[in-house]
Amino acid sequence: MLQGWIQIGLTLAIIVAITPIFGGYIARVYLGERTPFDRVLNPIDRLIFNLSGINPQTQMTGWQYARAILFSNLAMSILLFAILMLQGILPLNPTGLGAPTWDTALHTTISFITNTNQQHYSGETTYSYLAQTLGLGLMFFTSAGTGIAVAIAFIRGLTGRPLGNFYVDLTQAITRILLPISIVGAIAFVAAGVPETLSGPIIVPTLEDPNIRQAIALGPVAHFEIIKQLGENGGGFYAINSAHPFENPNGFTNLIQTLTMISIPTSMIYTYGVIANNRKQAWLVFGMVFILYVIFIIVTAIGEYNGNSQVNAILGSVQPNLEGKEVRFGWAQSALFAVTTTGTMTGAVNGMLDSFMPAGGFIFLSDLFLQIIWGGQGTGTAYLFCYLILAVFVTGLMVGRTPEFLGRKIEKNEVVLTSFLLLLVHPIFVLIPGAIALAFPEQLAGISNPGFHGLAQVMYEYASAAANNGSGFEGLADTQPVPTALWWNLSTSFSLLGGRYIPIIALLLLAEGMSQKQPVPFTTGTLRTDTVLFTGVTAGVVVIMGALTFFPVLALGPIAEGFQLGK
Repeated sequence: MLQGWIQIGLTLAIIVAITPIFGGYIARVYLGERTPFDRVLNPIDRLIFNLSGINPQTQMTGWQYARAILFSNLAMSILLFAILMLQGILPLNPTGLGAPTWDTALHTTISFITNTNQQHYSGETTYSYLAQTLGLGLMFFTSAGTGIAVAIAFIRGLTGRPLGNFYVDLTQAITRILLPISIVGAIAFVAAGVPETLSGPIIVPTLEDPNIRQAIALGPVAHFEIIKQLGENGGGFYAINSAHPFENPNGFTNLIQTLTMISIPTSMIYTYGVIANNRKQAWLVFGMVFILYVIFIIVTAIGEYNGNSQVNAILGSVQPNLEGKEVRFGWAQSALFAVTTTGTMTGAVNGMLDSFMPAGGFIFLSDLFLQIIWGGQGTGTAYLFCYLILAVFVTGLMVGRTPEFLGRKIEKNEVVLTSFLLLLVHPIFVLIPGAIALAFPEQLAGISNPGFHGLAQVMYEYASAAANNGSGFEGLADTQPVPTALWWNLSTSFSLLGGRYIPIIALLLLAEGMSQKQPVPFTTGTLRTDTVLFTGVTAGVVVIMGALTFFPVLALGPIAEGFQLGK
């Protein structure tokens, strides 16, 4: 037990240590300050801008920034869909895979372009090397870069700066942040045993019977794996994702994957502090989320260490719950990885989430509902500061002080946009399709586990889609050729699109409105937002808003299942 807690503690300590270093670097990139890589990367950026006709000096309004995102994402979606549907006649297809069904290709395209990577297929038996590396791998960079760009534009707006240029922000996110780390990380993964090859599967005899042959899938996995985690993409090269020994062979690779998936979300909070020149508030906000994150890890880890009470009664002793987990990671690293992947909206898994105890299911769903522990790639940071704006308004009403944030008044437009973003959009794209699926459990849902756990499976699928996470409880018949796969592919696509682009537009409009406000002088009547008290109030607003909106789902799902298991 002690070893497991030490592993978790050391990982958390590393996260705290790298946050100011990485966050400061990101801030320097987007403030136009010098970085150690300018001599190499500046010519590359200029070449990209010249070839694409981008003027780095051009500033965009909120709508222009949003249209640039929508049009570029649409163009990339058409390209990806074409690659998937034509993979049968394209090269780098050693196993001769044909085209998937149109609905699987459509869902995959929407899922990867929205940085969700929800997979209703098995990677090694559905898509070729070209489709996975050139098609899906390209979206790893562009979708993650889009999230970073939106967060930077949002931070600029909050601090009274112009929003910037989407194409410039996207390019710098890829060339200055994602690509350099991915190159180094891929080399480290290859050294640690992750394959990187274009060779086809290896045919070997089985251990049970030498006369029976089995195919062991290989592929260019190492470079795919690092950007999958760094960009909070999460889509696995193989069906079982980071539980596969080729994707995540040992404790070292597991540590690197955990750190890379959380490094950008944690660092972006510090980036805000540098750009806003208010590092104190950044550390307070970081501390608030970090405390919630640690609490979630402790709850999940204790549940897994104590195991299943009914199994323990049969064994006559307390045994950790290792069902659905890799022994090389154990209960501690499985719990840490699961809370991190659902909190950061990565969606990669090194164990089966469906097999965790009800306490774990409660935490995973709560992560997806709140979306700020630590939240999606870039957009999670923006959501977090939307909660701060909402907390400013609520607190200002209670104490009779002027609702201001960073010296700018919080008025009707800001309250409407933040309320719409936090209290309406996510519930609409989770609860409505979830209710429809549950109304027709056999015809639409294809639930494998009836009762409380089955309800959690269905609601998790839509929460994962709307939060752009991509992980799943699984246990649902959502893969072709089963009849219910068409419903899951199309209905979750609805949640994927709505959960991605509507919030992005709202965030950009909110940022533009804040940037156009005239700053007001600080007075004794101004509500300070960089205090421990206000940060605690914000934490209360976050938890209460999430509980009020989604508590019925939690009560009818993991909470009820926990009581049932404890009988």
